[in-house]
Amino acid sequence: MRPRDFLASYASRLNSVEVNYTFRALPTTEQIEGWLAATPADFRFTFKAPQRITHIKRLRDCEEPLLAFLDAIEPARKAKKLGLIFFQLPPNFKADVDRLADFLKLRALRRKGLRVSFEFRHESWFTEATYDALRSRDAALCVSESDELITPDVTTASFRSYRLRRSGGYSDAEIDRVAHRFNALVPQSETFVYLRHEELPTGPLSAARLLERMLVLQSKGAA
Repeated sequence: MRPRDFLASYASRLNSVEVNYTFRALPTTEQIEGWLAATPADFRFTFKAPQRITHIKRLRDCEEPLLAFLDAIEPARKAKKLGLIFFQLPPNFKADVDRLADFLKLRALRRKGLRVSFEFRHESWFTEATYDALRSRDAALCVSESDELITPDVTTASFRSYRLRRSGGYSDAEIDRVAHRFNALVPQSETFVYLRHEELPTGPLSAARLLERMLVLQSKGAA
């Protein structure tokens, strides 16, 4: 299909997408408006925070780039299509809970309707001190499952954040297991689950199967 038709096709089968574009560049208003126009009212965009915040400044002195980022995606918030603000820290960024706590206190993050999620890729972060810092600001610990590291499944916010990133995708049996797992969470809180983007369409196809399986489980529960 034509590239400009891809998002509308994607949104006809899935209800959210993690936008990695914003890691390296801020979208223009025209780009954001085009994304919003191509998706239904219940579709949600999760935006990955710029590398300047997470990898270059490493959460220190970030008020200016954070404001620029949030202003760029403001149309999605106003349209009520904003999912999560996703901060993925580099693997060599070891735990610094005081720096995390200071970052979470930034005025820019108090904007109404913002839900933030943090993926830590160094195991030193997985402590009660980190979880308490996240809970103090209703920020989610992103529970990430990858080939290198599996995040402890700890709830720190009124919503949940998951990334299933094992290479090679997930078998039908694994999708069924995951569907039961997340279906049990749906009545408790809004839950965002993203699968890995690869050169092949493995991730989106697995996500579509997961969503379809969950809808079946929910229909059986209603019956």
